[in-house]
Amino acid sequence: MLSPMIISRIFVPVLLLMAGSVFSADEERPLRSLNSNDFNMATVASAEEWPARGEAIRNRVMLAAGLWPMPEKKPVEAVVHGRVERGDYTIDRVFFESYPGHFVTGSLYLPNPVPETMPGILCPHGHWKNGRFMDAEGDGGHRAVNAQIEMGAETFEAAARSPLQARCVHLARLGCAVFHYDTLGNADSMQIPDHRTGARDHMKGKAPGEYGLYSAAAELRLQTNFGLQTYNSVRALDFLETVPGVDKARLGVTGASGGGTQTMMIAAIDDRISAAFPCVMVSTSMQGGCTCENAPFLRIGQGNIDIAAAAAPRPLGLTAADDWTVELETKGYPDLQALYKMLGVGDRLTAVFATQFKHNYNQVSRKGMYGFFNEHFEMGAEDPGAERDFAYSTPEELTVWTKDHPAPSGENTGEDHERSMLEEWAALSDQAILPLMKPKDAKGLEEMQRVIGGAWRMMIDRELGGKRDYQFEVGEQVKADGRLRVTGLCQDLIHGERVPTVGWYPEEWTGALVIWLSLNGTESIEKDGAPSEGVVKLLESGAAVVCPELYLTGAERAPSVTPEAETDPNSWKASACYTYGYNPSLLARRVHDALTVLGARHGKTVKIFATEGAGAIGAAAVALADGRVDQLVMDAGGFSFDDIDSIWDVNFVPGAVKYGGLQGLLALCAPVPV
Repeated sequence: MLSPMIISRIFVPVLLLMAGSVFSADEERPLRSLNSNDFNMATVASAEEWPARGEAIRNRVMLAAGLWPMPEKKPVEAVVHGRVERGDYTIDRVFFESYPGHFVTGSLYLPNPVPETMPGILCPHGHWKNGRFMDAEGDGGHRAVNAQIEMGAETFEAAARSPLQARCVHLARLGCAVFHYDTLGNADSMQIPDHRTGARDHMKGKAPGEYGLYSAAAELRLQTNFGLQTYNSVRALDFLETVPGVDKARLGVTGASGGGTQTMMIAAIDDRISAAFPCVMVSTSMQGGCTCENAPFLRIGQGNIDIAAAAAPRPLGLTAADDWTVELETKGYPDLQALYKMLGVGDRLTAVFATQFKHNYNQVSRKGMYGFFNEHFEMGAEDPGAERDFAYSTPEELTVWTKDHPAPSGENTGEDHERSMLEEWAALSDQAILPLMKPKDAKGLEEMQRVIGGAWRMMIDRELGGKRDYQFEVGEQVKADGRLRVTGLCQDLIHGERVPTVGWYPEEWTGALVIWLSLNGTESIEKDGAPSEGVVKLLESGAAVVCPELYLTGAERAPSVTPEAETDPNSWKASACYTYGYNPSLLARRVHDALTVLGARHGKTVKIFATEGAGAIGAAAVALADGRVDQLVMDAGGFSFDDIDSIWDVNFVPGAVKYGGLQGLLALCAPVPV
């Protein structure tokens, strides 16, 4: 099958004056943020509907992580060395590459002796100081350790010093292989030394190899530290499968705080996880404050309750504390209970509501986790929650970097490494996606629509509905020189959005309809109360012309949810993930408007004319219009997503470059003539 011809057409000149529409632009689209406090689980009406909903959640997480589609993975070549003997368990030092040249580092805890078969448990850590090397005594003194014991959060001093080590040790004693791995910028994972750097002016190049994380170029390719961390989790699971004796049918994951976020994500996107226990992170309230927990598109139409639910019908356990999860028992958990009961597996869901404690993964919560895995992995422990004391392991005993295995240095660390790693990531992505834009047969076209089309559908987050989903409210009607000028309001009844329009109809209308898209709004088609020259030519051909006032017409900058976007744009708090992780881009909102007009206004034939900066909007609308547009005529005006250098550009769409840019959109328009 031939690919569509990609043509940038510059048609008639357009003069710009005020249109005088009787309707004002719709301003009822408030922005959401990670603190919106209303991330309720989306309703699923029946068990039959759940697989499709679960897949939609999974796909969105993969998109947000830059893993749609999953990169081709090479076998894990792990270096395992420097065993620490602890009697009934051992600790090995482990490192391996996820992306070429980028290392995942961690500790492998094994029971001693190693059983013939055993469960494997991933343990991502959260934002505790020094991560895998956590030492509450070194951080807060012996008093801090005693305080945990006195309040009943811990029993043993070693566990109070490092509850992270405590869970790994006890799971190993219960007969599990446990991989406790580092998050970016913590412990041995120091190739990117700062966990959340924010943008840097000297790291804002446009081409791969010239830019760093948080830059517009990285976001246009969906390259984020959330995505890198999530892929590290996927590769950590790949490693765990290679450990001798690990039962691939019993792979679990558990972590708290940021580790709870990673627990949710890996369980959502990877069916190899057969049971998950995310702690103090599943909530209808705050969704995760760090950039490693946020990414563009991640929580549009879903929140942490939905993402945790994606594990269903597999076993799922949760904990709540005196933090943003404090209301979980009454907000969110009942929805999960209803889902699991509807799926006939109500006994696979459990929770520990230890809200007398602040944010934690203490012994009280861990006891619930041990029982959870003991039950669902049939481990056979009579009292799985009975922890015993253990020897605290120092950073010197745990570090993977030794004299014989020196840490990366020079250009393999810091900003040099960051640029080269993102360049490798971009190359792997291009290898998977760019060939899809030139399908050679029906199978190739189907795959292009699945991958590239699927990505753009998620990125725009809107499809053209049925006739009953839209309504047109007629405003003022005025006749002039045998033509009819009609103002009106196109309404999307499903999403509650309204789009003002101005339309011109010829004296003898043939039924042909032209939807005229312009970033100059309705003034683009009129001059002194009369149709502009280009519109006159269309009217003389018997076509009607309708022009919408697209969302935030005239805006010079896309809106954001963080004050830092204005005051300190290089702060990590100004990152794209905090706005675009919860809200469609401005361009996407404008595509929504184009689809609303397309749904509300009808003709025997429908063409979209996209000019004056609206070329990409028109292409996206046609790509999502389900074949209901007969022709797209557009003036690209030299526009390319690759040229965008700010995440607040009005045409910025995270992932746009990754999925082919404007050419990718035009390829999706086939077989509509372009």
